[in-house]
Amino acid sequence: MTKRLSYMTQTPEETMALGKALGTLLQGGELLALEGDLGAGKTHFIKGLALGMGVAETVTSPTFNLIHEYSGRLPLAHFDVYRLDSPAELENLGYEAYFYGSGVTAVEWSDQIQAYLPVDYLKIRFTAAGPQQRLIQFIPMGEGFDSLLEALQEACGLQPHTLEEDESIDKGACS
Repeated sequence: MTKRLSYMTQTPEETMALGKALGTLLQGGELLALEGDLGAGKTHFIKGLALGMGVAETVTSPTFNLIHEYSGRLPLAHFDVYRLDSPAELENLGYEAYFYGSGVTAVEWSDQIQAYLPVDYLKIRFTAAGPQQRLIQFIPMGEGFDSLLEALQEACGLQPHTLEEDESIDKGACS
């Protein structure tokens, strides 16, 4: 059965810290597929992810540009596909070079382009659980994320959960 990690952040800063912890662990070639409503914390998480990857630039949402690229320890491509009229518009962006490349690709609103995602990716689902609290679930799709999730679990004190309904949520410390 596929394992997942669940984490409850209490503030935007904690959401960024969780992203930063993941960013320090990435090796390259990972696609992170982020899902969640507007204001659920996806961009805050990616800001932290970039910090963990050594990106010095200010990270902003590429809502109108669709993609921002950043240089750090590894290249980071940040997609926001919210404004795509059709998922097929990805083809004009040369998405394959990012989705199957050696850098890290983070895609906000990835549920809108499901057919274009590779077989192996890490789904990260964001759910508002209060004014600032966010439930963040890490769900591996395909192969190759076990060691990454184990390292994140160790770094942040997270507990694994099966994909069955398990309502226990971690409130560990990730810094």
